[in-house]
Amino acid sequence: METYTFNQDQKFLQAQKRVKNMKGFYVHATVYFFVNAFIILSCVIDNPESLFTLDPYMTAFFWGIGLAAHGFGVFGQDFFLGKNWEEKEIQKILNK
Repeated sequence: METYTFNQDQKFLQAQKRVKNMKGFYVHATVYFFVNAFIILSCVIDNPESLFTLDPYMTAFFWGIGLAAHGFGVFGQDFFLGKNWEEKEIQKILNK
């Protein structure tokens, strides 16, 4: 009986940590959006021709790479090719 309680507590702590990580990613994405919108708008207001240059978008590009890495770290490989995908592919092959 104690093992069951330990497993439940452990699962709860893992779920709590996962939700905390997801919240951190969503906050990161929100800050990314607003900061980059401000940078791009301020550059365009200052110089309307800068809309067609790469300068206002460089921060968004490189920070976007970091944001993508953060998202991959939070959501993991299950986001692209998770266990469900593997099971579906195995069933497809077995059904042929």
